[in-house]
Amino acid sequence: MVIGAVGLKTHIWNNNVMSLALMAMFPALFIFISWAVITATAIAEHMHFKKVPFDYTVFEIGSTLGRDQTILISPYIFAGVAIWFIIAYFFHTKMINRLTHAKAITRKSQPKLYNMLENMCISRGIPMPALQIMDSPALNAYASGINNKTFSITFTKGLIEKLNDDEIEAVMAHELTHILNRDVRLLIVSIIFVGIISTLFEAVARGLLRSSTRTRKKGSFAIIAGIVAIAIAYLFATLIRLAISRKREYMADAGAVELTKKPQAMISALEKISGNDKIDNVDSEVKQMFIENAPKFNFMKTGFFSIFMTHPPIEKRIEVLKKFT
Repeated sequence: MVIGAVGLKTHIWNNNVMSLALMAMFPALFIFISWAVITATAIAEHMHFKKVPFDYTVFEIGSTLGRDQTILISPYIFAGVAIWFIIAYFFHTKMINRLTHAKAITRKSQPKLYNMLENMCISRGIPMPALQIMDSPALNAYASGINNKTFSITFTKGLIEKLNDDEIEAVMAHELTHILNRDVRLLIVSIIFVGIISTLFEAVARGLLRSSTRTRKKGSFAIIAGIVAIAIAYLFATLIRLAISRKREYMADAGAVELTKKPQAMISALEKISGNDKIDNVDSEVKQMFIENAPKFNFMKTGFFSIFMTHPPIEKRIEVLKKFT
């Protein structure tokens, strides 16, 4: 059960703790990648220059060197990652708006929508995020931004046209909850970290595969082990990011109910969105920020493959919300 009888606030607290725990795993993955690459390289070079086969002694030598060198270069690795992260962090919002072609909404262009968000923010005593619209017939919405100056809520044209006022308010409250709880910032952090690990994987794989033929022949096991280690780290980083995304959707649904006191409106909105959320020509990294991002194949909604979903199945989200009606 995702939400127990203890209520919405406990649900939000539990999800926050889980998300923080998941985020804490990223630094550990960077350390693991560094150790794996250095160890694999050391083993390959030792086998090449000493002309010895792979055995436990060779592994122990490489592992020890990998440990020592990882400790030595860790500050430089984290400094490089930090610089990369800061640049990506502050330009991410502009990139999202460019990819979705979202345009600003003013009080004059959409007075009812604008006033609805303004009143909701006044009731919470928070700055009002920008309102935007995507020219798409799909029923979807998303929140983005990293601070009060860049936070925004974007609706598709289709959602505004097909949902009634209570349902739009519920979707708005869902996205506002993402902003209030800094979900969008957390998701951007996880996306950037996974992107860094992906790039490191590609760079290391190319570097190892471009090493001399003799080195590859002598240290083929070590090279393969290094690539596999980074691939595993990338897989775990991706799964962490997806787990964070799924947790935040349950949390935002609960937050919408807390803000509006209308669980049925949130349920009705999700029912209308279900099956009508598809938006073409939008990057997958952006789609995971939407209120719904259904998988292409239904078998991914249950069982093992569900861990690769960015969102919980909408049916489960509705089932959870019905506990509050």
